[in-house]
Amino acid sequence: MSDRSHVPTSRRDFLVSVGAAGGAVALTSAFPLQSAWAAGAPPAINLGQVSTMTGSAAEFGPYYRDAVQLAVNHVNAAAKEVFGGPIIANHITVDSATLPTTGVQAARQMIDTQHTPVVICGWSSGVTVAVATSVTIPSGVLQIANGATSPLISVLPANQKADLLFRTCASDAMQGVVAAELVNGQIDPKYKFKTVSTIYINNPYGQGLSNSFAAAFKKRGGTVLAEVPHPEEVQPTYTSMLQQALKDKPELLLIVSYPAHTIAICKESRDTFKFTNWQFVDGNSGVDIIKQVGESDIDGHLGTAPGEDTTTASYKDFTKNFKTDFKYDHFPPFTTNSYDAGLTAGLALAKVIANGATDASKITGTALRDQLRVVSNPPGDMVDGGDPGRVLEMLKMIKAGKKINYNGVAGPCDFDKHGDVITPINIWKYSGDQIETVKTIAAKDIPAT
Repeated sequence: MSDRSHVPTSRRDFLVSVGAAGGAVALTSAFPLQSAWAAGAPPAINLGQVSTMTGSAAEFGPYYRDAVQLAVNHVNAAAKEVFGGPIIANHITVDSATLPTTGVQAARQMIDTQHTPVVICGWSSGVTVAVATSVTIPSGVLQIANGATSPLISVLPANQKADLLFRTCASDAMQGVVAAELVNGQIDPKYKFKTVSTIYINNPYGQGLSNSFAAAFKKRGGTVLAEVPHPEEVQPTYTSMLQQALKDKPELLLIVSYPAHTIAICKESRDTFKFTNWQFVDGNSGVDIIKQVGESDIDGHLGTAPGEDTTTASYKDFTKNFKTDFKYDHFPPFTTNSYDAGLTAGLALAKVIANGATDASKITGTALRDQLRVVSNPPGDMVDGGDPGRVLEMLKMIKAGKKINYNGVAGPCDFDKHGDVITPINIWKYSGDQIETVKTIAAKDIPAT
């Protein structure tokens, strides 16, 4: 997240078809699915994605879709040279409306009709957990989350034996600690508060991050006066919830929510309660908040978010290629993680094909799962992503039987036994009409609690 206004200069046209699942929007791109493969052509599967195209986080969805599409483009361009043809037939994106029920319906329809053995899902932890427990795990489909940060995902009971849920972003067990250190004055001694309340979206993301922050802040001697949940659906008013959060006069209000909720909460907090001392998290790192709340009231406020090492070749090349190919000038948190999710899926698929798969219908989620850590974890030669030339290099190595260790554009994609990775955590702030990074905290410098 590097001084990103999140506003594209233009957006690519895309085909839209409306499915029966709760009005879910399916966005399909890449190559037409073939019913029979030409001689010498590799098997090609459909890659699914569940994204926030509408709802409380609609601002972010197009970026995540396009970042996965960039990964698909890189994989298929390399596969043409290495395997003789594309290996991802279609990239199919359906809309979760940023709600679990809609996400489950859309994912189920996509998997049933488009036969996607791997799904990128999702940004919302509430949608991610619901889709995993209700759809992908029971169906044997590999799921890679591009922005779901709830600590629950690491220990999700349904996944303990299945091992089908992975993510390319860090758990909020880390972000909660950094947020607590920030509030406690450990990062900037001039920025220090003793009493805090939180208001959070009532789903695994909001609960997990609020609880993680509260535990870490209390351990550091701070006082959490209230932790107040709000519904996932955008509400006409948040007055009663703000009354609970602010009744004991906290010095700071930590808002753990999504953009549409955050806009309403900030406006009511300011207009009704005359309270504007807020701190934010990744879920509300959006410029729509600046526009709707107003620069004068939001400027300078700080937040935290899982971040990335912006000094790597992987990150720099991704940034250049993403902005050029999709005509964006900036992008929000988890865009890099979305590319990593798409690329790790593509690399695992390349490994399955290099191992001898010839029939797309027999490439299952478990087959892809079995190769995901092989192409992403040590041992193996570390190769950066973000650049089509290096993706070509990785596919050549895979076909030759060489071991690779993919180094993601957001950070290392070394999946542990829970399917988790570790990335840095950023401190960011609203600055004018943009959002800029203030400091990056390396993973090694973040205590466990």
